[in-house]
Amino acid sequence: MTAILKNFIGGEWVDGSGVTKNINPSNTNDLVGEYARADKAQTEKAIAAAKAAFPAWAHSTPQQRYDALNKISLEIIARKEELGRLLAREEGKTLPEGIGEVARAGQIFAFFAGEALRLIGEKGASVRPGLDVELTREPVGIIGMITPWNFPIAIPAWKIAPALCYGNTVVFKPAELVPGSAHALSEIITRSGIPAGVFNLVIGSGSVVGQTLLEHPDVAAISFTGSVQTGRKIAQACVLSNPMKKFQLEMGGKNPLVVLDDADLKTAVEVAVNGAYFSTGQRCTASSRLIVTEGIHDRFVAVVAERLKGLIVDDALKAGVHIGPVVDQSQLDQDLRYIKVGQDEGAKLAWGGELLKRETPGHYLQPALFTEANNNMRIAREEIFGPVAAVIRAKNYDEALAISNDTEFGLASGICTSSLKYASHYKRNSESGMVMVNLPTAGVDYHVPFGGRKGSSYGAREQGSYAREFYTTVKTAYTYPG
Repeated sequence: MTAILKNFIGGEWVDGSGVTKNINPSNTNDLVGEYARADKAQTEKAIAAAKAAFPAWAHSTPQQRYDALNKISLEIIARKEELGRLLAREEGKTLPEGIGEVARAGQIFAFFAGEALRLIGEKGASVRPGLDVELTREPVGIIGMITPWNFPIAIPAWKIAPALCYGNTVVFKPAELVPGSAHALSEIITRSGIPAGVFNLVIGSGSVVGQTLLEHPDVAAISFTGSVQTGRKIAQACVLSNPMKKFQLEMGGKNPLVVLDDADLKTAVEVAVNGAYFSTGQRCTASSRLIVTEGIHDRFVAVVAERLKGLIVDDALKAGVHIGPVVDQSQLDQDLRYIKVGQDEGAKLAWGGELLKRETPGHYLQPALFTEANNNMRIAREEIFGPVAAVIRAKNYDEALAISNDTEFGLASGICTSSLKYASHYKRNSESGMVMVNLPTAGVDYHVPFGGRKGSSYGAREQGSYAREFYTTVKTAYTYPG
């Protein structure tokens, strides 16, 4: 009988009020594990534990925080193959992608271990004679973290690491689809030497655990990554709470990749296929709109279609697989609905979009390529979050840029060109938080800011030194020496 893996509250592993079953999307007969489901009362206990632990942790030394974060980093990296296999098994991204994500999580903890020692403050003279002014940063308090299923260890890492680095305490609610990676990461954190209550894991539904975090007056801030609809609800709840909560939202994307006539065709095709389809297209930074100018359009479409025919879609753990399964039946159904929507709207399904059968029952879908799309179609305006991309023809660079910016989202964008003029202009004028030149839109470094504009993001950036803007609050202190 499979042991039910527990939640972590106040320094102890505790049973839940129910069970979450973790199913392998590459083989739906494979039960990855069973995990305790937290209820409202247990979430409240986790918040109480975080509150009790906050004063001491907020005043802990930089060395203490460095030691804990560094220890977490070292164990994650030492176990990256094992944890990468678990991640691929439960989420469906390929094994190399899973191992790469785990390594990134380890690097994130290493970065913030260093940040704990890089103290930032200012001291200056007042405009009034004889006074000194000091600007210092202090932790915010209890941070409620709500994370998605598509990056089940990297996204929790880039929220938890800075929170602990700057002296906050954490109540962590991972996505129910991927409790395995969250639980494994939590086990590593519990062995780091941090005091009881500083970090708490509560696996459960958004309607129960998430809502409790939003409603509880002791939770000072919410860091959320997920859908636009849920993000808007979180923003409203944080504003209406008493006291108001600080909040940070990373939401959707409908990211454009512009391909100009002067682009290197081979590079452009690889950039497009990687950005749109790898990780099964289940990335908020995926380039699902391929905006291609007329001179290269037909050649680009033909080579992309040929490239897609050569991609292997299969069990995420098999060697040589390019694309794993869709994460679950609900997401697969959504992908299929959008494929039908695209056809009904008049776009041409140039390749793929068919369900696939493999040795084991799983959520396998051919990558889908639409052509003859326009930017008014739903498949070009709404986030699908699957291996589906639409090619939009543009007359020239100016029209391509206009189409690129014509979206409610603004997370990532890209351009393929050999022109320094167009590359420079696009970087300045693309209405997105992150811009790539001759690179996939999906794929960012861990030591620089991550985030977007418009409907994609709200609040301070994540990752890098900019994370301190969310996880700290500024204090201004005046001193009269007398």
